[in-house]
Amino acid sequence: MKAVPKVNTDGLYLEDTLVDDAFSGVVPFYSHIGQGEPNVSTTVDATEPEDEPSNDSDSSLSGYIVGIPTTPGLYRPCFDLATWSAYQSAISAAQDSYQRVLSEWQALPKEERGEMPVLEFTPQPTLWIEGLTSEEIEELTKPQPQEANEVDRLGSEMVTRELEALELRQQNEAQGAQIVGLELRLLSLENS
Repeated sequence: MKAVPKVNTDGLYLEDTLVDDAFSGVVPFYSHIGQGEPNVSTTVDATEPEDEPSNDSDSSLSGYIVGIPTTPGLYRPCFDLATWSAYQSAISAAQDSYQRVLSEWQALPKEERGEMPVLEFTPQPTLWIEGLTSEEIEELTKPQPQEANEVDRLGSEMVTRELEALELRQQNEAQGAQIVGLELRLLSLENS
């Protein structure tokens, strides 16, 4: 068993789900809503993909199970279903073209055949994209104000108190100097 992503009908990541190790590709899953029954999700067999469930009229497409791992570093992974569909069409077209060329090659006499045709696929495009806008990412990643913990708060109060004490000491020294100055003037007036 392995965990693979489950996405909604827009391709946005929902959760991981466990599948067989051999699972690959993309298959739909449906929600069945019956009388008095809770919502139940089922998956269509990956070997026979269908667009709709075959025998339940109370089913609706809920999303897809994706056998392609998510790209690391995405804030909200989104599977590009349109690109996946286009890629599958390109693979199918390449296979059809290969079968046509192979049939033509096989129809030639052995001495005229030359090299056997090779099936060439286009590389798989990037299928996982960012589901958030740049503004949403900026909002998520901007620094958040930190609440001061008790130690920080007490430390800040202690620094404030020390500054107040220093200011009072300076005021006392200034007043002491004024008193000494007044006493000296008083002594000089008495001596005169």
